[in-house]
Amino acid sequence: MTASAVEIQARTLAGYADASRLRQVHDRDWVLDLLPDGPQTLVDLGSGIGQLLQAALERFPSLRVAVGMERSEHRIAEAAERLHAYGARVALHQADLTDPQPLPHRPDAVTMTSVLHWLFPHEERIFAWAARHLAPGGRFLLTTYHPARDEHGLGGEDDIVRDALVALGTARADVPGLFAAAGVLPIATRTRTVDDLARVLRPHLSVAGHRERDAVVTVESAEQYAHFHAATFGDYYSRLAPPDLRAGFFRAVGEAARQRQRQLGHVSHMPVRLWQLTAH
Repeated sequence: MTASAVEIQARTLAGYADASRLRQVHDRDWVLDLLPDGPQTLVDLGSGIGQLLQAALERFPSLRVAVGMERSEHRIAEAAERLHAYGARVALHQADLTDPQPLPHRPDAVTMTSVLHWLFPHEERIFAWAARHLAPGGRFLLTTYHPARDEHGLGGEDDIVRDALVALGTARADVPGLFAAAGVLPIATRTRTVDDLARVLRPHLSVAGHRERDAVVTVESAEQYAHFHAATFGDYYSRLAPPDLRAGFFRAVGEAARQRQRQLGHVSHMPVRLWQLTAH
């Protein structure tokens, strides 16, 4: 069976530059506003295709080196192409952030935007890494999303996926069991509550301050959201559908988002927090 274009996109996480405009680009600009004056070294954890690094290099001539750590080889390749013109000011590393390795840098700024939930339940490892690597007086700027969750731990993107699975023939009451059987932990569960997250980071980092805003996602078409989902979540959720229905799964996700847009005026709406963290 030939894979559809959106299935291939999900496997390679392609198209993120366009998809990020729906949500993550807002985090990037928000975080850069809080970088220390005249930063010298920046490390972006889960650096993706290098958009934050590029924006920082353009905005802060003081940056001697901008370091990206990213697991996906496809995204690293795209970042390398995007950042080629900056030469030795850029260093990219393929890295598993659940087992982060030492780097020869003492950054005065570490950033992580909309990534932490993918590290559950091992977030403490990256907090310890940041505490060891930050230069004296350095800041770790972290964004986390906190969707409301139901009694099954589903919320946010999980709700859209649930609507899609129902459209494909799964009884709504059976969806939580399907998640469990497939070993797909709901993103709303992966995204800890603010209080739980504060407890996990407390042994390693101090909270110097925080800001909050509402993250509202709107969409122009079902196809746009299907591609956003594939570029952002890859094939994480599509495992919930049988192989012969996976192309249909992405279409159903797009249709579910479009229906929410029509009914609510938005696809999703959730609080996001920007943490300003320092080493003890």
